[in-house]
Amino acid sequence: MSTLSDRVHTFGRAMLERHGERVHKIALDAGFTCPNRDGSKGIGGCTFCNNKSFAPGVREPASLVEQFDRARGRIGRGTGAQRFIAYFQAYTNTYAHVDELRALYDSALEAPDVIGLAIGTRPDCVPPPVLDLLAEYRDRGHEVWLELGLQSSFDATLARVNRGHGFAEYEAATRAARARGIPVCCHLIVGLPGEDASHSHASLDRVLDVGVDGLKLHPLHVVKHTKLAIEWKRGEYVPLAEADYLHIATDLIERTPWEVVYHRVTGTAAPDILLAPAWCAKKWDVLNGIADELVRRDSRQGSRTGQIWKEKSHAA
Repeated sequence: MSTLSDRVHTFGRAMLERHGERVHKIALDAGFTCPNRDGSKGIGGCTFCNNKSFAPGVREPASLVEQFDRARGRIGRGTGAQRFIAYFQAYTNTYAHVDELRALYDSALEAPDVIGLAIGTRPDCVPPPVLDLLAEYRDRGHEVWLELGLQSSFDATLARVNRGHGFAEYEAATRAARARGIPVCCHLIVGLPGEDASHSHASLDRVLDVGVDGLKLHPLHVVKHTKLAIEWKRGEYVPLAEADYLHIATDLIERTPWEVVYHRVTGTAAPDILLAPAWCAKKWDVLNGIADELVRRDSRQGSRTGQIWKEKSHAA
């Protein structure tokens, strides 16, 4: 039976090939906020954002050591992994003075069996001193990933969901990071308000053109206590059907060069906050659906590399 990693260059596969054993990310909440929440860029955050949906369970008050120990045991029992990457996931994890960041990152790297860092942040929050710090860790031999939340390459969409930045900031941050040898993982959301499949393809084209080392795909889900939830209840936003997401995600995977690592091809939300679509609660159904669709097409990641999406033309 074919698995997803047989046909997609998954993060798990990449780590196994590079390190000779399973390596898993451990999501951590270091207590950061976001410039789109504290008033420096905006108030209220992105229209779809309730961070619990991206990091369920980690908003409980706990030290990094406690969070790591709790997750390490659970992941180790479930997968057998004995080496880990400290994933600073919740909110904007470069939104502090570089000295404070160094102390936090050093603390995470001191945990048992941690071989590196994955830093989730915004494209407008990675100034040169932060990039220099991450490059320093990589030069020491640590696994390092800078995960940039782009979501869409269309400035009109980014303004509609109140991101507080545009594609230009993403491009500048990505080029600056990769010039220092820091691998970049770009987050893209499929099904944003006002977008269709052609927007997702165009965003992929633009991200690949800039240069990227990893990708994360997420279906947009509606969660409680967000502006998007209000729009959904009013009938102003209709979520993607599962079949549509499977088709779009598979198309994007086929058009992604094999050397780009897929850190994620779907996303879920905690059942207590998920409003729609219901299928977003079933991670394995979606993963198996993408694998099955690749099998049905007798295809794999990169099989349509270089094909530029031409169904529609949009201005970013």
